[in-house]
Amino acid sequence: MENAALRPLGRLARLRLAPTLVAFVLAAFALVVGLLIWSGDEADRIARSRDESIVSRVIQQSVERIAQLQESSTVWDDAVLETRRRPLDNDWIDLNLGLWFHDYAGFDEVYILDPADRPIYAMHDARRGAPESYIAVEAAAAPLVAQMRSNDPSVHSGKARGSAMLSRGVWDLAILRGRPAVISLKPIVTDSGDYAQAMGTEYLHVAVAYLDDAFFSRLGHNFGLSKARFQSVPTIAWDEATVPLHDHARAVVGYFVWKPFAPGRQVTRLIAPLSLTVLTIAALIIYGLASRLVRRTVDLEESRRHAQHQAMHDGLTGLANRAMFETRLDELLAFSRRHDTLLGLIYVDLDRFKQVNDTHGHPVGDALIRQVAQRLVREVRGYDIVARLGGDEFAIIVTQPDTVAAIERICARIVAELERPFDLSGVQTYISGSLGVAVAPEHGISRTEITRKADIALYKAKMDGRDRYVFFTPDLDEIVRHRDSTNRELRQALASCDEQLRVHYQPICCAQTGEITGVEALLRWQHPIHGLMSPAGFIQAAEECGLIEVLGNWVLRKALADAREWPGLRLAVNVSPIQVRNRAFPDVIGEMLAASGWDPTRLELEITETALMTRSQDVAETLARLRELGVSCALDDFGTGYSSLSHIRDIAVDRIKIDRSFVNAVESRPGAALVEAIANLARANGLLLTAEGVETQAQFEFLRAAGCHEMQGYLLSRPVPAHAITRMLESADTRRLIAIAA
Repeated sequence: MENAALRPLGRLARLRLAPTLVAFVLAAFALVVGLLIWSGDEADRIARSRDESIVSRVIQQSVERIAQLQESSTVWDDAVLETRRRPLDNDWIDLNLGLWFHDYAGFDEVYILDPADRPIYAMHDARRGAPESYIAVEAAAAPLVAQMRSNDPSVHSGKARGSAMLSRGVWDLAILRGRPAVISLKPIVTDSGDYAQAMGTEYLHVAVAYLDDAFFSRLGHNFGLSKARFQSVPTIAWDEATVPLHDHARAVVGYFVWKPFAPGRQVTRLIAPLSLTVLTIAALIIYGLASRLVRRTVDLEESRRHAQHQAMHDGLTGLANRAMFETRLDELLAFSRRHDTLLGLIYVDLDRFKQVNDTHGHPVGDALIRQVAQRLVREVRGYDIVARLGGDEFAIIVTQPDTVAAIERICARIVAELERPFDLSGVQTYISGSLGVAVAPEHGISRTEITRKADIALYKAKMDGRDRYVFFTPDLDEIVRHRDSTNRELRQALASCDEQLRVHYQPICCAQTGEITGVEALLRWQHPIHGLMSPAGFIQAAEECGLIEVLGNWVLRKALADAREWPGLRLAVNVSPIQVRNRAFPDVIGEMLAASGWDPTRLELEITETALMTRSQDVAETLARLRELGVSCALDDFGTGYSSLSHIRDIAVDRIKIDRSFVNAVESRPGAALVEAIANLARANGLLLTAEGVETQAQFEFLRAAGCHEMQGYLLSRPVPAHAITRMLESADTRRLIAIAA
């Protein structure tokens, strides 16, 4: 009964004791494991110290062996005689002092220097080389050569280290051609003493042995050093040891790395396998859970940062994008308002970027954008903001400049920097930049206002010829308002072309007979307020707002319809560069000719050199297709554009028209000479020549004598409506526009 009563109490006591026992066992286990680990670490430390001592001694002995091997041929009467012989017997040198050392001693390179330290022989990788190749090792060998020439009797590879050597010598460790190597110098001296040599005047034998992987692996194998190798930096692995390799100046040239033998660790693994297994499993579980948690946390943070960066930065250049630009501009404008400081906003637009993109492709265009971004960043301060707004448009926020002049200096540097050539895949490309500048608070204190005015200034810079910077001024607002009103009114005019648009015709006469041979169609806009406007006042607006092709096609159809009443006359019509660069333009012309029944040979399209400045290949193809239709082409305003001679050579045209600026100058000697040169050029290329802007009888006579085929200008007739041309053609008197002297 007593035992039965005590049994539950014992179980309860054991249950209460269990946590204590568990704690004690765990503590004892921890103590034992700790002691094992400590003792194992001590044993490993002692073993590693022994390995380091062995490594240092073995490396020292290995590199000294090179000097000993050299003495097999450098302490020899024959070697003294042969190195003095002229010309040098290279075959003997190969056999005894050069190539032989590669096979016998494993030397990778051998050089022989004369008493003036000039190389007279070289061997590389078992092949004779040019003595001048010594220059590759000269920097490392020069201090050793100087030491050998110092006449210091203590210079001796063996005596300095307690080993017997037959001759003096020096050696050192160095990095040659990116590899660790031993350089050893030995004088070539007599073994019999029959040939006297002053110390420091001997021929020198320079041996180079690279400490390659095979060298270190052999050391590791011979002395039980696992995974022995050379590294240029110390190892960071916890289970590896490192011994630095020093040259004679105590500079580290690299590190000998190996995995040391760890007896303590092995004992610990043998004694406590179960404990380590349990700890490993627990650690793995904890590591797995922690890793998953950390991984998810890191991935989430990385994803958040990446999304934030993508949302605020341009993917191509890494600059701020439009969203970040607008945010930072709002912040900096608020700061400027609170502290009454200046802020500069610069808009940058690249000139001729589309030409680069079309010529070389989008990858080259992207590379150009990246280079532009780098140049812009270099030209501003570290706390200024450079952003890419899209395409070839950039913006710069100049924060707290001292004066407006400081902003101007930045603009001048950027313009100059963008003028420098860009190297794109080995091809130099030239562009430029147009800059528009607005300054807060002078030009506004809100983002909307200051960006609007910077954009207006940029537009002005492009209109003034590009490759420049323009600061906003109040009068530019009026220009923008006029441009906007012109665009709006022009759209209204195109909605009903026949009500506001007119086509007038200026007769063209034969220079020899004075009779009308053709007419040039000239567009006029009967503006409700400003009256009759010439194209100079609205053609540019039509090109900017994308209406030029609609306007140009209307002029063509109208002119073809009017000219049906004038049989035998040639019809000349100006076309925009935008129309000519459109590959569908010849098809449009073909459809108009077919619909009107017009003879294609009577139609002449006039293009300016501006149309040829970009995408010249497309323009050439368009003109070729027009000529296939029978339509002729004239180069208008000749001499006022770019590369006129190349255009005549490369692009087929039928006629060139001398610009009125040259016609007005014929009364001066330089002007007359220039017109005669143009006439000779046209004659040499078989082109017809028309002079426009003829206003005096003297101009007419000079141009006729110079060889112009046709004339037009106020002397003959002003541009007139279609019905006036009809009346001219009905009368023989009016058909002849000018009397020609016999």
